[in-house]
Amino acid sequence: MNEVMIVAAEASSVTYAQRLLEYWQKNNFPVKAFGVGSRDMEKLGFERIGKAEEMAVVGAAEIISAYSRLKKVFDDLVAAAAARRPKVVIVMDYPEFNLMLSKKLHALGIPVVYYISPQVWAWRKGRVKTIKKYCKKVFVLFPFEVPFYEEHNVPCEFVGHPILDELDEKLYDPTYFKNHRNQCGIRDDEIVLGLMPGSRNLELKQHFDIQLEVARKLSKKYANLKVLIMVAPTFDKEKLEPYLENFRLPYVIMKDDPSRMIHLADFVLVASGTATLMVGLLQKPMVIMYRMKALTGLFARLLVHGVKYFGLVNLILNREVCPERWQGDANADTLFELMDRYFQDPQYTAKVRGELGELRQHLGDKGATARVARSLEEFFKS
Repeated sequence: MNEVMIVAAEASSVTYAQRLLEYWQKNNFPVKAFGVGSRDMEKLGFERIGKAEEMAVVGAAEIISAYSRLKKVFDDLVAAAAARRPKVVIVMDYPEFNLMLSKKLHALGIPVVYYISPQVWAWRKGRVKTIKKYCKKVFVLFPFEVPFYEEHNVPCEFVGHPILDELDEKLYDPTYFKNHRNQCGIRDDEIVLGLMPGSRNLELKQHFDIQLEVARKLSKKYANLKVLIMVAPTFDKEKLEPYLENFRLPYVIMKDDPSRMIHLADFVLVASGTATLMVGLLQKPMVIMYRMKALTGLFARLLVHGVKYFGLVNLILNREVCPERWQGDANADTLFELMDRYFQDPQYTAKVRGELGELRQHLGDKGATARVARSLEEFFKS
């Protein structure tokens, strides 16, 4: 039996780690996987040393408050790796934690590969030296990442984006769109505003109240507005309920496959992250927001260089196709005006949808999970 450690602590990483486990299971590949993951991964036989839903933290204050918990998981992972000697360790995103872990595992002589690599090309580029030193290979999702890693002599392989495998072609069928909405209690005359506040505790605190206020403002203009609240994989619905005690608009709260939830919406107000990519691929006009605590935001501004946009769809298309607002500019009044333009201006909305249709060509072909699995086979030969 081939033992593999996987460290997937972010919502998107968890999905792609789960797909890798499913691929191995489907193809009867003998793997025993352990590390950090989700409850759904556990159902596939994954042995959890760390729980993804407890580790998705962001910002200095949140990291400090969770330090003892994160340190215990870190130490437990190192001890497990030392005792079990996995054939390979797959680290996914979560750079501060995973780069320190890679250093420890490298010292133990255990090979590490980075799948869902951190955006070192955008900020704190010096981390590429750490990746080069401690990781055997990086699997990259975007074509523009390849020249960056090659320039720094880091072994990399462009596998395409696994998000493409999440998209069922029926999601682009107008008849299915109508039927799916009707099945979920959405009338044909209703305009559905999707709210995606984020997948981390701090993101929920920073974004959700503002998003709900934007929905209230829009409902005063549009009586046929219905609000769709999409619950991230890292949360239970109950996590969001305290925010909704005084929310009196017609709404649906849903936890489902992200593509199926986004499919129901006409427009989306979304916290910046991988979710924007799924929204864009489904060609849903969106407004992208992100708020951090003031000090964290200041540090972020100082550390990011040479990047015009923070929204993934805008980064990939290299222009602001969908409006994005950050920190104080991501306030209810400004976001309301930006969302309202989609309601008011059909030509603008159609233009945004058309430009989002260009995204696919930048993400490679379907089958990223299979390509990653095949590439990992070299570690199982010994």
